[in-house]
Amino acid sequence: MKYSNREQAVLLLADGTIFYGKSIGITGTTFGEVCYNTGMTGYQEIFTDPSYYGQIMVASNAHIGNYGTNAEEIEADKVMIAGLVCKNFSFNHSRVNSEEGLKDYFERQNLVAISDVDTRALVSYIRDNGAMNAAICTDGTSIEELKAKLQEVPDMKGLELSSKVSTKEPYFIGNPDAKYKIAALDLGIKKNILRNLASRDCYIKVYPYDATYEQLKSFNPDGYFLSNGPGDPDPLIVPQETARQILEKNEPVFGICLGHQVLALANGIPTYKMFNGHRGINHPVKNILTGEGEITSQNHGFAVVREALEAHPDFEITHEHVNDGTVAGMRMKSKNCFSVQYHPEASPGPHDATYLFDQFIANIEKAKTAY
Repeated sequence: MKYSNREQAVLLLADGTIFYGKSIGITGTTFGEVCYNTGMTGYQEIFTDPSYYGQIMVASNAHIGNYGTNAEEIEADKVMIAGLVCKNFSFNHSRVNSEEGLKDYFERQNLVAISDVDTRALVSYIRDNGAMNAAICTDGTSIEELKAKLQEVPDMKGLELSSKVSTKEPYFIGNPDAKYKIAALDLGIKKNILRNLASRDCYIKVYPYDATYEQLKSFNPDGYFLSNGPGDPDPLIVPQETARQILEKNEPVFGICLGHQVLALANGIPTYKMFNGHRGINHPVKNILTGEGEITSQNHGFAVVREALEAHPDFEITHEHVNDGTVAGMRMKSKNCFSVQYHPEASPGPHDATYLFDQFIANIEKAKTAY
């Protein structure tokens, strides 16, 4: 199957910069904050990660689509990215357990994608100029019209997106007879997080992002989990209050990514939008408590203000990003609470940090013993 006569397409950045490429064959226009992921594998998990909701993904790997798709390799039931930018899009795929080509997968969800872009130049440009909104157009809309529409796209800072991806009704995962019961607040939760908890003898009830402490407590859980998710954590007022009440009761709680940021905000520690976020599966993190290094999977555009965290008498930094010193993990001294900024479920990514799920279970056991 050849696509040599594909239509020209454009990527327009908010500052007016234009990158040209070709449509993969799906006509339309899409908008979102442009970001890039440095992972060499795991594109399907990336595309379905709710933390990427509303973002245009630039894949730094030179080949996308070459191993097709598989129904088992999804983090949500639909594609979450707003659009895809890549260098070489593979219309043919070869892998023993692939079920469908990536173009067919995108067509079912009408995802606009542009290929044949100089992604090395694009990633370098974003790194130098920061994350910004962008538009992909494959339908011939004029640049002037795209610029006008792009001005109406809201900035990611101040944008609440958990409500767009969270479950609408509670649901259960795991064995009802499991040893531990976990109440999980779905801010944009990934399926592999739930698999990791279930594999550790947990029965999980997943709640909508705006569930109250009373609602979570009604499950009589042994511990609480605050998930990853998209957007700015600052507008998440209800999750912050829910986190505060969990901490007041000193019940075991574990947060990752957006949940990590919510825990900080619940304690008066601010967050900020990064010039460029961390997105990839090879981010180096130092465990300050052990002195060991970890290679981690990360996906975030906001971070906890380190100076404010260091000044808080009840918090200590447990992990830091080796490249820039940003906060990668924290814990409370007087509460059964810890969190990390990265993705220990490793989907996609290395398995260096899966011990954090075991740490959560150990904290639950300690709490049971104390009672």
